[in-house]
Amino acid sequence: MPADKRGRFGFGDVWTWVAIDADTKLVPSWMVGNRDAMTARTLIEDLAARFSHRVQLTTDGHRAYLEAVEGAFGCDVDYAMLIKIYGASQEEVRYSPAECLGSETKIISGNPDRKHISTSYVERQNLTMGMGMRRFTRLTNAFSKKVENHAYQVALHFMHYNFARIHKTLRVTPAMESGVADHIWSLEEIALLSQ
Repeated sequence: MPADKRGRFGFGDVWTWVAIDADTKLVPSWMVGNRDAMTARTLIEDLAARFSHRVQLTTDGHRAYLEAVEGAFGCDVDYAMLIKIYGASQEEVRYSPAECLGSETKIISGNPDRKHISTSYVERQNLTMGMGMRRFTRLTNAFSKKVENHAYQVALHFMHYNFARIHKTLRVTPAMESGVADHIWSLEEIALLSQ
């Protein structure tokens, strides 16, 4: 990468942040950005604004979540971190996932139900994104060349996922399960939103 592009958003690593409701499978918030405290705060503030009741929240061990969750929810959240312990560093196994040796649960605030502390649903959502969007395919020419186009693709993916795609276990769309929609949206309805 040219020296004048280093450190600028959209050049190099770009992260997709995702929040998912474990019950309805709805993705209420997502974000394309850097892996930093500002992006974490933006995502969590957006997420908190979408709820009118107390929620249970589980994040991975990324430290940026600590301040973001406290700032957005205050004490009005049951929050835990699930920290995975890996064997080899990512550098050692660059093109293969590192071996997960176990996990550690940390209660951060409130009283989260221990049996519902999990990151499994968001990890599965990450797989759905990777399988559904060629832009996430590594080592190919399908990756996004412009961060703006990447963000548009992610937005389109989540619109389709929430409103038009029937979830196999729910047998309705996540938006219908959560009460946000009363029917399965067609691709034409989604396309008409951009007009």
